[in-house]
Amino acid sequence: MGAEQVLLGALGDVGWQATRKLATIPPTAGVPDPEPLSLPGRGQTVVVDVGPRQAPAIILLHSVACTGLLTWYPVLDRLSAHYRVVVFDQRWHGQGIRSHQFTLQDCADDVVAVADALGIDRFMIAGYSMGGMVGQMVAYQQRERVSGLVLCSTASYFRRGVRQRVALDLFGRTLQLMRDQAKIGLVPGDPRRERLARLEDHRWALAEFRSTSPWAIAVALDEIGRFDSAPWLHRLRVPTSVVVTSRDGFIAPAHQRSLARRIPGAATYEIPAGHTACVLAANQFVPALMAACTSVHAAIADEETARVREEEPDSA
Repeated sequence: MGAEQVLLGALGDVGWQATRKLATIPPTAGVPDPEPLSLPGRGQTVVVDVGPRQAPAIILLHSVACTGLLTWYPVLDRLSAHYRVVVFDQRWHGQGIRSHQFTLQDCADDVVAVADALGIDRFMIAGYSMGGMVGQMVAYQQRERVSGLVLCSTASYFRRGVRQRVALDLFGRTLQLMRDQAKIGLVPGDPRRERLARLEDHRWALAEFRSTSPWAIAVALDEIGRFDSAPWLHRLRVPTSVVVTSRDGFIAPAHQRSLARRIPGAATYEIPAGHTACVLAANQFVPALMAACTSVHAAIADEETARVREEEPDSA
């Protein structure tokens, strides 16, 4: 039995409940096409770079088993009205870097390499799930480069075992349901004249899902299981907001809240949604993300104002 059959054969109520919501997937029309980006000495990925070039830059890091666009496309329009938004596929995912091994440290180093390749000196990071873990590492290791941090549906550690099996079930059942609907051309609840457009949305999302192999997902989950930022998170000195998905069956809401408490001064935004909120509950997630980004941006501005005042000569 192949890896994909193992994924699709998993049983569990959490995954099934999540996939039932696929009829709510936001329209994908107008999603920009990613462009190839070479990272010297590292490999090649694909990137979407939108928004005003003079605006503050924000790099978006996606979830495990997803691509950059699949995680973040519902928020691109609103976010790019205020920021220069960069989305790329992380290694072993989608069209991201192919390498002999997968480590979160390499993923963190890739973020800086992408910023360098695009000529971006300082940037905010927004990370979802696995991307939030990578974002924590970059913010801690590259304080002079990272101006702010938005962590979504993530934690300071991820326990292996039951939650990994639930995660595999969720991804497998999502793929199965999307395949079935793509074959018959039906999306529950859609009127006939909208079926074709909705079918194309599902086909696009299915193609994004399938661009990451089940084997790569399993390896990435194993690596995530070793992540633990708790020993150093209290030393993270960067404006931070945390978006908590309070009905999450993958990363426990209590772990997400604990993450926020461990980071000095972090603001928290909570929504009653599950781990797939970035797409399947976008109507809740997008406003929360925008508020979290606004909060971080304001804190960055306050830091810069305070620094300028400290550098001014004493008028006396």
